[in-house]
Amino acid sequence: VENAIRPVCLGRRNWLFTGSERAGRRAAAIQSLLATAKLNGLEPYAWLRETLEKLPVWPYSRIDELLPLGGTGKG
Repeated sequence: VENAIRPVCLGRRNWLFTGSERAGRRAAAIQSLLATAKLNGLEPYAWLRETLEKLPVWPYSRIDELLPLGGTGKG
C-alpha cells in the first residue's frame, strides 16, 4: 500500500504550485487518464503519445474512443 500511494505523497508538494485552480484541474484530469490507462493494462505514456498524435484529425463525434478504455477496452 505504501508503494501505491508514494507518487501521491511525493507529488503533493509540487501540485500546490500548479499556477491556478484551472491548471490544477487540467493536471488532475491528465493524471486521472494516465491512471485509468495503467489500470486497464496500457502503458500510460505510450497511450498518451498515441492519443495526442491522433487528436488533431480525430472526429469529435468519436472522441470517447480515445479514452484509455476505448470502445474495445484496448484504448
